[in-house]
Amino acid sequence: METESEPYVRLATLRQLHQVVADLNTARSLADTLQAVADGIVAGLNYELACVNLVRPDGDLVVAAFAGSPAAEALITGRVGSRASWDRRLSMGESWGDLRFIPHTEGWVLIEDDVPQWHTEGPAPRFEDEWHPHDRLYAPMYAPRLGSARPGGPAAGSDRELLGVISVDRPRNGRHPGPWGREALQMYASQSAIAISNARLRSNMQRALVRLEREQQALRASEESFRQAFEYAPSGMAIAEMGGDQHGRLLRTNDALCRLLGRPASVMRRYSFADLVHPEDIGTLLRTSAEGGRAELRLGRRDGTYVWVSLRNSVVADTADGPRFLLTHVEDIEERKRHELQLAHRASHDALTGLPNSAELRSRLSARICERPFAASAGDPVAASTDGYEAGPESPYEYDYEHEHGFGFSPVGGGAGPYDHHVHTVAPTGGEVDDGTKGLAVLFCDLDGFKSINDRFGHHTGDAVLIEVARRLTTGVRDGDTVARLGGDEFVVLADGLGAADAADLAVRLRNAIIPPIRVDGRAVRVGASFGIGWAECGMTVEEVLNSADQRMYIEKRSRSKVHRRAG
Repeated sequence: METESEPYVRLATLRQLHQVVADLNTARSLADTLQAVADGIVAGLNYELACVNLVRPDGDLVVAAFAGSPAAEALITGRVGSRASWDRRLSMGESWGDLRFIPHTEGWVLIEDDVPQWHTEGPAPRFEDEWHPHDRLYAPMYAPRLGSARPGGPAAGSDRELLGVISVDRPRNGRHPGPWGREALQMYASQSAIAISNARLRSNMQRALVRLEREQQALRASEESFRQAFEYAPSGMAIAEMGGDQHGRLLRTNDALCRLLGRPASVMRRYSFADLVHPEDIGTLLRTSAEGGRAELRLGRRDGTYVWVSLRNSVVADTADGPRFLLTHVEDIEERKRHELQLAHRASHDALTGLPNSAELRSRLSARICERPFAASAGDPVAASTDGYEAGPESPYEYDYEHEHGFGFSPVGGGAGPYDHHVHTVAPTGGEVDDGTKGLAVLFCDLDGFKSINDRFGHHTGDAVLIEVARRLTTGVRDGDTVARLGGDEFVVLADGLGAADAADLAVRLRNAIIPPIRVDGRAVRVGASFGIGWAECGMTVEEVLNSADQRMYIEKRSRSKVHRRAG
């Protein structure tokens, strides 16, 4: 009779097992899946109690789900057993395939370990396979280790990872499970491992999707913040390409930069900063590094004018491995530059006449002479320039104009090395006779009779006379020459590329330009002028050059009669 009913028993158990396995795969979350595993033991495999112990990331096992006894569930759910204690249990007792059965005769040694457990007292077994309350039956749940399972072949123990352990108690028939019951429990543990792995995968995917969505939202918010900061920034901003054939081409410009340069955004995309920069500032732009580089230069406006700006660069990447772009912040510094130039002009120019002052005069002289004397020879092309006073703006003295605008040479001092490119300044050696040598003439001018005008008519009239004399001197020289006010009624003229006769002729013409009456407040006043001609030459100091011209001026002043020097 028992034999005849065995197939029916197995068929009923198989149907129950099929149903509880189906329930495992319908659970939505990991917690629901774990509880479904415990409930399936009680509902489908005919055990009164079931506990699911899940391996934590640190290796220990926590009671994650319990079924069959609310009191036991409240007592041990959430408690943790160490991995060492569990490894000890899974190596004791009898091995039923993957199952591990520890009879009460051996399990008494486990009562005091740290694994959470629930037992009820009961009578001793009356026959050999009767279940004792202290019997223990464990069904480990394994998952293949990634990369170690062989497709189509059995997984060895070392190729499997322990996910958790199902512990069962009190079979409803009161007996140890037979071969079919053991196989059903082992099969259920295997399906439970798959369900738990899938639930973890779904949970990880859900978390990844949530994290991805948050990252995308953060990225969109960041992009929108950048767009608003870029578009509505009060100062100019631009994004340019880096590398390739289009390196430096402007990809995007904000409204502030378009207004600053007077060009629409569609037109700006045709240019790079190299196309817009002032020709004199292209070197500054090329020397500016991409990352953290700063530069102050001039950019061209649509109307042909230039505006001073401060550029500040940074490199940004589109993605982790995507193309890099150059982000440039453009700040309008036109007012600051104008103020700086005004301050620099005030520091180097006379407040009354607007001429270069004594400090600027000495700076320009110092830039043209060095400490090493130069012995000129008759055939030296440097010493014997062919340009006369009428040489015009192409004369060597064009440097002084550059110096005034901040783009000239630095002063050269000390001895010359093997690569000395300094053009030595020489002086004519023939005295009053023009020997053909062209040099840097220094004309020292002192006004005659100016003190009497100050005394008779006051400083207001004296200042007006100095302003007019400065204008007449400036009108009488070439564009590249320098007229400076040394102080009081003393002026100095620097004229390069002149011979002795040229310098003497220039002094006469300047004196004749000063002599005509000067009208101040309806009154005509006159001043005379005495000129001394000195020559700047390498090997001399600035003071020696000025003193030489000053002494020659006094010699010339004493040589002329008082009649010719009278003014008023």
